[in-house]
Amino acid sequence: MAIPGEAGDVSVPPAYVKIAVIGVGAVGATIAYALMISGLASEILLIDVNEARAEGEAMDLMHGLPFVRPVTVRSGKYEDCAGAQIVVIAAGVAQKPGETRLELVKKNVAIFRQMVPQITAAAPGAVLLVVSNPVDILTYATNKISGFPARQVLGSGTVLDTARLRTLIGQHLRIDSRSVHANVVGEHGDSEVVVWSRASIAGMPLADFCRQRGSPCEPGFQAEITQQVSRAAYEIINRKGATYYAIGLGVRQIVEAILRDQDTVFTVSTLLHGQLGIDDVCLSLPCVVDRGGVDAVLEPSLDDGELAALKRSAALLYDTAREAGL
Repeated sequence: MAIPGEAGDVSVPPAYVKIAVIGVGAVGATIAYALMISGLASEILLIDVNEARAEGEAMDLMHGLPFVRPVTVRSGKYEDCAGAQIVVIAAGVAQKPGETRLELVKKNVAIFRQMVPQITAAAPGAVLLVVSNPVDILTYATNKISGFPARQVLGSGTVLDTARLRTLIGQHLRIDSRSVHANVVGEHGDSEVVVWSRASIAGMPLADFCRQRGSPCEPGFQAEITQQVSRAAYEIINRKGATYYAIGLGVRQIVEAILRDQDTVFTVSTLLHGQLGIDDVCLSLPCVVDRGGVDAVLEPSLDDGELAALKRSAALLYDTAREAGL
């Protein structure tokens, strides 16, 4: 990454930043709102199969223009993605009562087969950021359908799960969650893996921190937090029907890292090529994210149990992708 101000500097965002958001249900609309108030974008394009919904969301957001930095929010069609630096994909159908996971996957893959070629034809240089669920399978589908280099396609992965983990550890230990360093890897779903062996507070192992601070590290707290992280989406959906605020904030951070060429590490979903013995599957590991998308996939040191769990997660995703015809 170049030093700001030097010749050839690429750390400064382009003069005109255009971001397209595909699918403006609760998640897509919240992402658009988070991007609007961030001041990162010059133009936010909203696209939805329900064109009236996209128009209404654009109108509602634009009415807040006096309260934010200058930005244009408008609705459009796939061809209007031309010139976008980032395309955020939040489109897809939700799981219905009685519908299996595989049935849902097949429905959304069919949608992506129609949608992704239209996006790539209009914006061949854009980074594609997949948020739709199941995000790992749909990130894999986007990779295969688009034909883009693997680094140019990423999914939001376990960024939200990792945020939930850091929040819950912070609450339990009575410490600012921003001082907590811990990750969730693998699938964004039931087979996700919490990397407790590497969790720390300011570089200190949790046990050392607890001993020095007199914080509660009683036996079983890790298992309890792991369950809370894995159950978080279900608990929120049971209470309010959907989750969207936290993922909207997470996507905003990923977008900023791309636009500003920040080399920030996120647990995004990306196509693996042998890392930790895993190949030809999209899942989350710590990744360095820059202007081109995923610059590098990091291989954390996992204990034997964590590595075995990660490989089980990968096998599940691999099999699901094949069953979905990918």
